[in-house]
Amino acid sequence: MRWRDGDAWLGGGTWLFSEPQPHLHRLIDLSGMGWTPLIVAEAGLEIAATCTITQLAEAEFPEAWIAAPLIGQCCRALLASFKVWNTATVGGNICLALPAGAMTALAAALDGTATVWMTNGRDRCLSIVDLVTGAGTNALRPDEVLRSIHIPAHALMRRVAFRRISLTPQGRSAALLIGTVTADAGFTLTVTASTPRPVQLRFDAVPDACDLAHAIAQAVPPAGWFDDMHGRCDWRRHVTLSLADEIRGELVGPS
Repeated sequence: MRWRDGDAWLGGGTWLFSEPQPHLHRLIDLSGMGWTPLIVAEAGLEIAATCTITQLAEAEFPEAWIAAPLIGQCCRALLASFKVWNTATVGGNICLALPAGAMTALAAALDGTATVWMTNGRDRCLSIVDLVTGAGTNALRPDEVLRSIHIPAHALMRRVAFRRISLTPQGRSAALLIGTVTADAGFTLTVTASTPRPVQLRFDAVPDACDLAHAIAQAVPPAGWFDDMHGRCDWRRHVTLSLADEIRGELVGPS
C-alpha cells in the first residue's frame, strides 16, 4: 500500500469520528486485520493495538501476575460509557497521546514496548515512555502504525500502587501515578496526566519522602506541568507530590 497525504489509520474511531477531520481523505481500517486482541504467554502479555478497552478489562490473567488488577484500574480511569469501551482501542488511546491517556499510563508503568509497523514492510520497537512525546504528539511517522504492545511477565509480577485524581468525580484525570516495586526492591514511579508526557523515575529502593520530592522536582521543572481546564499546573504539581508520597508509603513496607 502506498501512503498518501490525507491518509489516516482507523482503529476504533471514537476520537476520529468525534470531530470534523477536513484534512483527511482516506481512512485505512485496521479492525479487519484480524489481530488477536490478547495473547497471554510465559514471556508476558501481548496486546494488539486493535484490542478494545472492554476486551482488556474483561480478560483473565495468571495468578502470579499480581500487578494484573492495575489493568482494570487503568481501564476504569477512562470514565467512558460501555459504548466507548466496546469500540475504543488500546492502541488508539496510546497513539492519541493525551496526557490523561490511561492506557499510556498502564503500559509505561509496566515497562511496555511498542511494535511499530512501517509501510516498507519493516518494523521497529520502542518503549511506551518514548512513544508518547508530548500532549497530542507521538514518535510515529505518518506512514507508521502501532501493531502491538508487549508487557513483560516480570513487570506483571511486581507489587503496584495506583493513584488518580480529577477536579470532579467524573472528570478527566488531572494526575495519574503508578508505583511499582521489583523483586529486588527497585522502585519505579510513573507520572502521567499532570505532565504532557509520561515521566518515569527509577530508584534502587523505595526512597524517603524528601528524596522522592526532590527527584520529581528535578524531572519536572516549573514549566513542565500540564495546564488546561482540567487542572492548573500549580495544583497538578501539588497533588502529584501528595499522591507520589502516598504511593511511596504504600510500597515502602514488605509484600
